[in-house]
Amino acid sequence: MFSEQELGSIVQQITDNYNNEELFYIKNGCCMPDRNSIIHIILRLRQVMFPGYFDNEYLGNTVPGYFVGHNILRLYDDLSCQMKSAFMQALPNGVSEEDINKKTEEICMAFFSSLGSIQKILIKDIEAAYNGDPAAKTKQEIIFCYPGFLAIFIYRIAHELYKGEVPFIPRIMSEYAHSNTGIDINPGATIGEYFFIDHGTGVVIGETTSIGNNVKIYQGVTLGALSTRSGQLLRDIKRHPTIEDNVTIYSSASILGGETVIGKGSVIGGNAFITSSVPPGTRVSVKNPELKFTEKKASLSINELFD
Repeated sequence: MFSEQELGSIVQQITDNYNNEELFYIKNGCCMPDRNSIIHIILRLRQVMFPGYFDNEYLGNTVPGYFVGHNILRLYDDLSCQMKSAFMQALPNGVSEEDINKKTEEICMAFFSSLGSIQKILIKDIEAAYNGDPAAKTKQEIIFCYPGFLAIFIYRIAHELYKGEVPFIPRIMSEYAHSNTGIDINPGATIGEYFFIDHGTGVVIGETTSIGNNVKIYQGVTLGALSTRSGQLLRDIKRHPTIEDNVTIYSSASILGGETVIGKGSVIGGNAFITSSVPPGTRVSVKNPELKFTEKKASLSINELFD
């Protein structure tokens, strides 16, 4: 075990760090939002959007209006509680609790009022996945199994809260999707209808990315910034690309920069590295490297095999 002197030294170092850095002091009287509660809200919203897929609530066995109303009321209470905690921590000192309660209620009401529209867009995303993937046997399979659709679902929920300038919660949601699917969509990105991510692992979509309608992207695609060395000076500046309607981007392509626009109907081939705009209807491909085939001979040494 520690000696008294050793323990005292450890304690002193850590408490000195506390005292020298303001971020360790959470505001008195309130907590940070609870990550597990927010994840639970996501999962329950998914049950409302797609009843019977992730629970035992089959609409044929209940009254749909009662099912939706009961769940929305419970979700409203849970989300408003987490949202209030987020605002209490993020808003400047001096903002009254009454003002925070009012702001929370306004944004919560706007969010739940948008759920019907979000659900309609998600149905279009399912249609895009079904039409775009010959391996999909049914649309139900996409809802229940596809990681790309899970990431899109969470993005569309988180984006609505992001638009309301809710602190912490949208990012908690997007990082939950990232950890479960390998797909990293910043909640600030703007994504149109009929969006499909095929396979998905390693996809990165940055905060100021703008994506049009009927866009399809494959695994490993990065829609990123040219450089983030300027750090916080780049906040609120468009630093990620614009992808117009009807674009397909194949695996491991990187498209970078806030001024980069991929024109309508373009096809970006795998492994392309793009930092400037592409006109509409363009096909971009990377020249295949030269392949060398050497006949294997039993008498070759190990070094000769790789000459």
